[in-house]
Amino acid sequence: MFLKKTTIKLKVPEDSPNSILVKNIYLSCDPYMRNLMSKSEGSYIDSYTLGSPITGYGVAKVVHSTHPNFNKGDLVWGITGWEEYSLIKSPETFFKIQHTDVPLSYYIGILGMPGATAYFGFYEVCSPKKGETVFVSAASGAVGQIVGQFAKLSGCYVVGSAGSKEKVDLLKNKFGFDDAFNYKEEPDLNVALKRYFRDGIDIYFENVGGKMLDAVLLNMKIRGRIAACGMISQYNLEQPEGVHNLFCLTTKRIRMEGFAVFDYYHNYSKFLEVVLPKIKEGKITYIEDITEGLESAPAALIGLFSGRNVGKQLVVVAHE
Repeated sequence: MFLKKTTIKLKVPEDSPNSILVKNIYLSCDPYMRNLMSKSEGSYIDSYTLGSPITGYGVAKVVHSTHPNFNKGDLVWGITGWEEYSLIKSPETFFKIQHTDVPLSYYIGILGMPGATAYFGFYEVCSPKKGETVFVSAASGAVGQIVGQFAKLSGCYVVGSAGSKEKVDLLKNKFGFDDAFNYKEEPDLNVALKRYFRDGIDIYFENVGGKMLDAVLLNMKIRGRIAACGMISQYNLEQPEGVHNLFCLTTKRIRMEGFAVFDYYHNYSKFLEVVLPKIKEGKITYIEDITEGLESAPAALIGLFSGRNVGKQLVVVAHE
């Protein structure tokens, strides 16, 4: 990744009808972006084009519009370019930001894609019941920290895994997890999970894959549910690790379901109705890891895969 400087007019070109030109304010660093840097069979998003700006979720302000549903000054969030200004030719996929009494950055975090992923993945895919046991991997990340809080609000017992003592402390003391452990300090993940879930796991919110998934399968209860959100441990491997305990899906009648958040965006207003009040009432908290400047964005993205970030990683491109 490298920076390239060009000059543009702050106006939608005449040959781009129904488009908007936006000034990017915040950019989101998300693990799925790594998969778009190589050709991936079965991917649901097109790979990046060599020499063109990479894209990702962002919060932006409309500078000029030729689209009837958008006006100059509108605040929006959606897929934008990693650049100061972006021409959006299909703005129908963008959401207008109506509630500005919370930090704008939340719209690429708890009120954006990660929050919606946590909400729909947990409630729609996992269908939690009060009293159930829940395990969340990569639990201090952008999605995991919210899943754990939804689980507690639903009356569940929840344990999370993370990669440092600092993150484990956050899970227990900031996000209200019942317990948490540092997976890097566990020589046997199967033994570790048995320590926290003596009677097994009802719901696993999967963010890691690999050895963690293998250990979880051995510890799932009969008719447990697994929401396959991501598998960050596999994204930088030339040859993904195999999973050896898949037969547990049969013997324990486990339902494991992958999902993509954009399949649920038609219910985004319902999500806001539920989550916004809980943020304002202090029932849900959220931690961000903020990096300043577009030039710092590549290092911030790479840092996701070594666990350098604490909370939601985002980049400030411009101050509103």
